[in-house]
Amino acid sequence: MAKSDIEIAREAKMQPITEVGTKLNIPPEQLLHYGPHKAKISFDYIHSLKNKTDGKLILITAITPTPAGEGKTTTTVGLGDGLNRIGKRTAICLREPSLGPCFGMKGGAAGGGYAQVVPMEDINLHFTGDFHAIGVANNLLAALIDNHIYWGNELDLDSRRVSWRRVVDMNDRALRTITNSLGGVANGFPREDHFDITVASEVMAIFCLAEDLDDLTNRIGQIVVGYTRNREAIRAKDLLAEGPMAVLLKDALAPNLVQTLENNPAFIHGGPFANIAHGCNSVIATKTALKLADYVVTEAGFGADLGAEKFFDIKCRKAGLSPSAAVIVATVRALKMHGGVSKDALNEENVDAVKLGCANLARHIENVKSFGVPVVVAINQFVNDTHAELDAVRTTADGFGAKAIIAHHWA
Repeated sequence: MAKSDIEIAREAKMQPITEVGTKLNIPPEQLLHYGPHKAKISFDYIHSLKNKTDGKLILITAITPTPAGEGKTTTTVGLGDGLNRIGKRTAICLREPSLGPCFGMKGGAAGGGYAQVVPMEDINLHFTGDFHAIGVANNLLAALIDNHIYWGNELDLDSRRVSWRRVVDMNDRALRTITNSLGGVANGFPREDHFDITVASEVMAIFCLAEDLDDLTNRIGQIVVGYTRNREAIRAKDLLAEGPMAVLLKDALAPNLVQTLENNPAFIHGGPFANIAHGCNSVIATKTALKLADYVVTEAGFGADLGAEKFFDIKCRKAGLSPSAAVIVATVRALKMHGGVSKDALNEENVDAVKLGCANLARHIENVKSFGVPVVVAINQFVNDTHAELDAVRTTADGFGAKAIIAHHWA
């Protein structure tokens, strides 16, 4: 019987994080330790790298995904390990997992099988506390808003038009819409309020686009928290919130370093959702990795029509990044689903459905190639895939100018 992801992760022979850092020539004293296998990289060291030449950036994206995902994270880890194994100094960059999906249907975000990042349980749970810091910074602003309204509302903020929401890193349905400030005169003015999940916060998106602490502070100051009765925007800087919020985030802003199961370096930092933000790990982590490695493999959330578009249009433009290649992850089961096969029949061979579903793959290839980067298709193989089905995918990819490779890095 095959081992589960958690069994594989618990059997991992991890190296001390200082040894992992040495593979990227990071001096041990420049690592800020969170135990023996997790660390942050000091900003003093990051600033010293600014004149180094960047490595090559490779994006991992996917076809339109099914609910369980198609394997972008495992492919990112697998490609990183593969490049290292053939002697190319490579680092991977991933987003930090959110507790909401971890305790939901989708599960963790540390890869799977033998293509994982470790310590897996730590990464999937509290990790280095970055999400806690982001949540506290977000909720400090919420507290300042209600406190301002309570103490006279000098800015004339309309309590019906407060757009800023509180956050918690959990799928807590009961908190989605609430009434706050109950309890009479002592507790202020009751109003409708809402909770989002931490990764959906604007603070998370800003955190992952910021270049440094000053940039972070300036961006936080521009947050619109609500409107006056005359429909004029009120910003975080009007409440003098940007400084305190940035101070809460100063340690979290340093990128995290861990390792794959093959002891190769992995940067895991930030994690905005792609459906409401840009769905990429932090700019700071990616740019640091590019200074330290010859190749950097990163992923963007959801399918290429969402995550890859935002990666190119937002992250790359903002950070001045130029990817050298893109990998589109596809699975036979997803292509069958796009071809009309029901969920309970996905394990049965259906070449015609795969061919129909390949229209989805073809459009994604066309879209990604329009950004001017070469495209490779990684067919994330499952045990029930047949040769005929795999050949149908390869034929489609070839017809649209993308080489298709069968990937079994997780096995």
